[in-house]
Amino acid sequence: MKKRMYSATALAAFTAVAVGATGILAEEAIFTDVSANHPYAEGINALTAAGVVKGFGDGTFKPDTTVTRGQAAKMITGALKLDTTNVKNPNFKDIETSNQYYSQIAALVATGFVNGYEDGTFRTADKITHSQFAKILTNVSAVYPVDVTALLTEAKVVFNPTKQLTRGELSSVLATMLAGATPAPEPQPEPTPEPETNNYKLSIMHVNDTHGRVEEFPKLMTAVNEQRAKNPDALLLHAGDIFSGTLYSNEFEGQADLPFINALKFDAITLGNHEFDLGSSPEGHKALVDFIKAAQFPVLTANVDFSKDALFTGMFSDLVSSEPENGKIYSGMIKEVNGEKVGIFGLTTAETKDISSPGSIVFEDYIEEATKAVKAFEDKGVNKIIALTHIGFDDNAAYDNDQILAKSVPGIDIIVGGHTHTELKEPFIVDTNTVGEKKDATLIVQAKEYAGFLGTLNVDFDEKGVIVKHDGQLIEVGKLADDAEGLKMLAPFKEKVDAISATEIGVTLTEELVSPRTSETVTVGVRNSETVLGNIITDGMLTKAKQFTDKKVVLAMQNGGGIRAAIPAGNITTGQVITVLPFGNTLALMDVTGAELKEAFEHSVKDAPKESGGFLHISGAKLEYDSSKEVGSRVVSLKYYDEATKAYVDVADNETYTVATNAFTAKGGDGFNMFKKAYEAGRVTDLGLSDWENLKEQLLSMKEIKFTTEGRIVDTAATQEK
Repeated sequence: MKKRMYSATALAAFTAVAVGATGILAEEAIFTDVSANHPYAEGINALTAAGVVKGFGDGTFKPDTTVTRGQAAKMITGALKLDTTNVKNPNFKDIETSNQYYSQIAALVATGFVNGYEDGTFRTADKITHSQFAKILTNVSAVYPVDVTALLTEAKVVFNPTKQLTRGELSSVLATMLAGATPAPEPQPEPTPEPETNNYKLSIMHVNDTHGRVEEFPKLMTAVNEQRAKNPDALLLHAGDIFSGTLYSNEFEGQADLPFINALKFDAITLGNHEFDLGSSPEGHKALVDFIKAAQFPVLTANVDFSKDALFTGMFSDLVSSEPENGKIYSGMIKEVNGEKVGIFGLTTAETKDISSPGSIVFEDYIEEATKAVKAFEDKGVNKIIALTHIGFDDNAAYDNDQILAKSVPGIDIIVGGHTHTELKEPFIVDTNTVGEKKDATLIVQAKEYAGFLGTLNVDFDEKGVIVKHDGQLIEVGKLADDAEGLKMLAPFKEKVDAISATEIGVTLTEELVSPRTSETVTVGVRNSETVLGNIITDGMLTKAKQFTDKKVVLAMQNGGGIRAAIPAGNITTGQVITVLPFGNTLALMDVTGAELKEAFEHSVKDAPKESGGFLHISGAKLEYDSSKEVGSRVVSLKYYDEATKAYVDVADNETYTVATNAFTAKGGDGFNMFKKAYEAGRVTDLGLSDWENLKEQLLSMKEIKFTTEGRIVDTAATQEK
């Protein structure tokens, strides 16, 4: 039991106010937009009377306005009367002690009611969905007994997992809870076992986007073996992107991954966009062909036409097979599991043609090909169907993604996905079609990236092949011990990779390329100032981005928090380059307005001259800002270099620009919510190009390395002080 941070007396006092308010004030309109018969009037009036919430200066409450994580923290702590004075710093990267919600968030974290994200942020400006709020209430119920389902019903909140929580809904729930309307049910006797049913049970293990993380495979072997000990018939599926991202991929081109994937006994894989990265080499897709031929499992992808590439002759069959052969490519396959037939088909993102090197290989419409695959299964009497996809959970809708697939193609029961590196801690349910009509549920699962998690899913189907029960979770592989046999398999590959890491790239530094952090004696750091290393990194990003698009890319950005080490003087090694950018980030293109860019740079310099992981280094642009000004009004000038006029030109609010950054930043990392919105709107394209490889190429291309900055980023307040 967690420690209570509020007293019974405080709750009783609040309850008295709340009950009094709901009995009297509901008859009178406190706010012009909350009438007495408004569904949330009682809760709003009760919290107002208790001093927990206030209205706006115009006399309104705005009950339909959505709530941010920070605002919710303030309301919850106020309602529960938590101690917000004697709090311990939760140390979120994006929350300083001066933040207006700091003390409330710290109090909630201390109770265990809320948590931050895995990247160490809290994201106060993010909106809260009903699903996320229900999880908070579940945590609260461990301390203050409530039945969450009954509470939401009593508070007149119609639960919708993806709907964003409003001020009115939150007020109603809090007031209802503290008025004691929904006590937790009395302990019941142990439930009797559920009667046996004719439901068919299917279990699946899954990974995706392993990207050459060969050193993680021994732990993954442990995880898979543990699950198979519990359920020997569980399927094991890989949703693509085995190639690219590490020295193992660079050196062995999939052949280091293959022994592990064979040993793990995968039932099937699909192809990701990075499987086609080597197509531009003189050998074409030979490495991919060699990988598939040696595979002890079939490869599935229904929307890829290999017929114009002679290397794949005899390997590809555009059909659903009941007897698939290892080392061959099929649209789909039928596998008998526990006496029932299960259909599995694959899909590969059509975005591959723009972000990889497929050559003559053609990518067909994923909705049409998925529809054909489902029909082929159903014609053979198969009514349990899995789509093994590398199209992304919420990727650019102009190309393809899993949610659109689930809504558009009837008959798909489960989507095991990849591409967006999404961490779905539990299955995502799609139960409506494209026009909002109810449909049989489709479950979407994805296990983030880099073999860091093994996804598990257990499903019950009824006699008609409809999912009636499910549970799923992600197992954190990094916490497990290495499989002994796996370590033996790894040893020869690791020995060679370690030697390559120590190999010099062919560039010598006359002095250190620094990546300083600020201290009492150092005021210029990689997280608050322009640096030579940051300039080199972003120059490489801009150069590479221009090679991969016909669009006019005006600038490149790199978050200072992603630059993790200096490069010492002397001969640079590959390992040193990787140490600078160790997170395996990829290069992304983003279409944003000038107004969004300015908002982003306001966010970049909001903590200056203090450090911020979101401080942006730039190429192709110049930024002037004044750190003495109020946060949000610091950008003095933002210009980009116009190659046509050979001059720096002001960024215009209403113009749309194509910019380059890393995928972490493009998806809203470090609190860049304006970029997150662009990503969610389909305005981001991940090129899939490794950041450390871009840096290596840039260093090799430079005739001379200058060790002074260029005035790309200037704090005018600091200049005035001098």
